[in-house]
Amino acid sequence: SVLGCFVFFFFPTERKEEDSAAENNPSRVLQGKPGERSSILYSAGQFFFEYLVVVSLKKMSGGRYEPKITYQFPKRENLLKGQKEEEERLLQAIPLFCFPDGNNWAPVTEFTSETFSFVLTNVDGSRKIGYCRRLLPSGRGVRLPEVFCIISCLGCFGLFSKILDEVEKRRQISMAVIYPFMQGLRESPFPAPGKTVTIKSFIPESGTELIELTRPVDAHLEHVEFQALLQRLSPHFILHIFASAVLERRLIFLAEELSVLSQCIHAVAALLYPFTWAHTYIPVVPECLLDTVCCPTPFMVGIQMRHLERVLDQPMEEALIVDLCEGKILRAVGDEEEILPIKLQNEMLTYLNRHNNNNNVHTSEQVNTLVSEAFVQFFVRMVGHYASHIKWSKNGSGTFQERAFCKAIASKTNRKFVKKFVKTNMFSLFIEEAEKSKIPQEGKW
Repeated sequence: SVLGCFVFFFFPTERKEEDSAAENNPSRVLQGKPGERSSILYSAGQFFFEYLVVVSLKKMSGGRYEPKITYQFPKRENLLKGQKEEEERLLQAIPLFCFPDGNNWAPVTEFTSETFSFVLTNVDGSRKIGYCRRLLPSGRGVRLPEVFCIISCLGCFGLFSKILDEVEKRRQISMAVIYPFMQGLRESPFPAPGKTVTIKSFIPESGTELIELTRPVDAHLEHVEFQALLQRLSPHFILHIFASAVLERRLIFLAEELSVLSQCIHAVAALLYPFTWAHTYIPVVPECLLDTVCCPTPFMVGIQMRHLERVLDQPMEEALIVDLCEGKILRAVGDEEEILPIKLQNEMLTYLNRHNNNNNVHTSEQVNTLVSEAFVQFFVRMVGHYASHIKWSKNGSGTFQERAFCKAIASKTNRKFVKKFVKTNMFSLFIEEAEKSKIPQEGKW
């Protein structure tokens, strides 16, 4: 069934905590072991993408439209049974994420192209990203928009936006011109951070073009656009959201534009670096899955504003609901102001306010670096001493000394926060990785 594939994709891995009643939660059975969620997104030398699919709206009985895949590259043959089943689940899920708005469409003569992305999470914790460009095919008269979707396990929004620019340019000429370009891309290795790969592409009447694709130097920031968040929310609200995310609460973001939802949610998740959000993560929730907000476990989801009333009518547990259109918080738990140590909170507010007043002089990459630095420093000051509290045995395995780690924090307010933070899945997963290696995770900070 269609819903079967969503259960498969929607539950990122969590660490099974000793004091949790995992046996009583059947959804956990579907979750795999802690995976390499972060590292898989940034490995050089991999294929740029797994699939390019075109999703079109097909008229069904009753006059409604349903999204269907009408083109797939490459076509995979000779797949093993397990691979075939995985591909079928993937291809079954994609159309609903390309048109999450529902079935209320009508042919139009004008449509502004939009770029957005979604994330599908496998049972082993690995993630695939769908980079989408929704556009109106060239032609005359009324017609329906279609979506070009590139599926990749590599996280680099800027790079794939540029690739989609090239796809859209070729679509206005002919579908046939897209194939050789994507074939050339597929045969090129994904570049290392800061490096460039050049794709040769022939376009009728234009000749051969050289397209340069460059990765940012900071690999962990290449899927992020902090400016999108800063333009829509005050630093004060951003810190409330960060505080809620750090304690792995339920977060719902509302906006009408798919691009705004996906950009802002990716940005919020990136504020947690070097930690990783380890729960349900759906930047754009399809209309048919709005009851995700009833989930009792932590989640970070984006929902179109048109569904606000339906969301508020759902029997949900405490959640932070953020209106990205008006730049305000619609519903809160009430203690967001008190989660982060007040001294550090004020320092971060000062930093973000200073940046906000001068953001016109910074490039997107500079903004990403400046904002990330402020939040990384918060974690360094709170838990940066973790490595000295891992006790190593003779066989090379490490054991984290949680009690001594917390006692080492002099400030009472800082210690109060850290005692809550060490119970989160994101901290547990981070420490689990650190315990496996005698090399401290300093490169992450």
